[in-house]
Amino acid sequence: MAHDFLIFDFETNEEAAQQARHKVEGWTQGFRLGKKMLLKFEREDAKEPSDGETASSGAKAGGKKKAAAKDNAASEATKVRVLVRLDFSEHEKLSHQRWLDRIPNEEPFKSAKAEIIRQGDPEFAETAELFDSLS
Repeated sequence: MAHDFLIFDFETNEEAAQQARHKVEGWTQGFRLGKKMLLKFEREDAKEPSDGETASSGAKAGGKKKAAAKDNAASEATKVRVLVRLDFSEHEKLSHQRWLDRIPNEEPFKSAKAEIIRQGDPEFAETAELFDSLS
């Protein structure tokens, strides 16, 4: 089976990432794609404090200041990346290529930084492992 990954970096735009999820779910149901098109989210904090920063801020801050610092950290924006795996069989090469061309040109995906990773690319194994590890 030929499968490729499309990675869209939405930065901190959670709303656009959710619109992309709805779009993919609509395609999956409307075109009866089943497991041929899967979508997963990768989220990470936009600013992750290093061990030195947390130790120094914890030692200096009082009780109320610690609570305020935790609230600020919780309200920090998270970076959102959407990973879409296209998993078509060998005889569906035309459909596979059409989806590779169509998805990055659709509205919620246009605003995101897109990257296509094909099966022969060096980072394919790492991306496949990442996709499998996401829930």
